[in-house]
Amino acid sequence: QLQASGGGLVQAGGSLRVSCAASGRTFSSYAMGWFRQAPGKEREFVAAINWDNARTYYSDSVKGRFTISRDNAKNTVYLQMNSLKPEDTAVYYCAAGSSSSSRDLKKGSWGQGTLVTVSS
Repeated sequence: QLQASGGGLVQAGGSLRVSCAASGRTFSSYAMGWFRQAPGKEREFVAAINWDNARTYYSDSVKGRFTISRDNAKNTVYLQMNSLKPEDTAVYYCAAGSSSSSRDLKKGSWGQGTLVTVSS
């Protein structure tokens, strides 16, 4: 199971870190990712990290502003979001998959989402 937390209201230009805690002893063997879904829009890929922290991937819209990381000892993946914009407002979901590709993450396990609201 995946449990996302840390969402909230932040002003444009601010920062926020969301977390996703996983239960189970096989967390370290899975790639992890973050997706988001804004009102009236489809869910979109945000960032991904492979199982050993060796590689990360970002959508063009967040590259340079967001950082994904994981702590396998804590079974937790993080998304540090800086320089937030109103268009970053969405429900953020974490996912676990067999690889860090968006396709494999979408087919994997999902958390319940945490709402991030960025005010202008």
